[in-house]
Amino acid sequence: MSQRPSSPITLLRSEESRFLNGLGVLVTRPEQQADPLCRLIERRGGVAIRCPALVITEPRDWAPALAIFERLADYDLAIFTSTNAVDRAWPLIRACGGLPPRLDIAVIGQATARSLASQGVADCLRPAQGFTSEALLELPRLQQVAGQNIVIIRGEGGREWLVDTLVGRGARVDRAEVYRREPPTVDTETLVERWARGEIGAVVITSTESLRNLFDMLKIVGQNYLRDTPLVVVSARIRQTAVEYGCRYSLLAREASDEAILAALFDLMTSPPPPLR
Repeated sequence: MSQRPSSPITLLRSEESRFLNGLGVLVTRPEQQADPLCRLIERRGGVAIRCPALVITEPRDWAPALAIFERLADYDLAIFTSTNAVDRAWPLIRACGGLPPRLDIAVIGQATARSLASQGVADCLRPAQGFTSEALLELPRLQQVAGQNIVIIRGEGGREWLVDTLVGRGARVDRAEVYRREPPTVDTETLVERWARGEIGAVVITSTESLRNLFDMLKIVGQNYLRDTPLVVVSARIRQTAVEYGCRYSLLAREASDEAILAALFDLMTSPPPPLR
């Protein structure tokens, strides 16, 4: 098993003397997940501007996931793809008797590992760096899976790369879909006005869906402001999507945690990123 997730206090210790000096940061995380990051930004002298670009809702049908959780003992490995997957699945898993002792647990990112740790699951497989499906698939435990039963706990319509690769390696893979991502209904006129006044100096983007939704929400004028504003992103896939939308600047946080995003914002203050190509 890999190391325990880093403590948020440890991550911030080297940043204690750094401040954001009034930087306006547009936070696009879902409403129920944005508050901790916004508080960090505000404590470090920034201005957190909430604009959820994604709504996390109930899956269309809980029955398939519930049927899987009732027979978790039949599986060899369970993979949680996000903190949303942990938060939405855990009450059902607990109601069904909890995690079987022999079930291996894997996660893609440190934030998801911390969510599991808060539920008492401190020992799980995860990449040491990279925090992507591709990095997870490089772990030795996921190399030899022929004949094994694996469940991926995720949102509806999740990326199929992980499923397809594990099936290609001979595993039997089920999907327990425990939430759904939807675009919000938001009036962005006030937001665009703040951009025009120079009040937004950075945008935090934590998923490709959030970036796509934000573009749709902003319309033409707002899209132009977004293209010229530095983005803090949490994966190379999001950065590539930003390039496709014509965004000119982005900085890749080392992981999707609030502390890593804050560190990237500090870096943005001291060394603006070069234009994307």
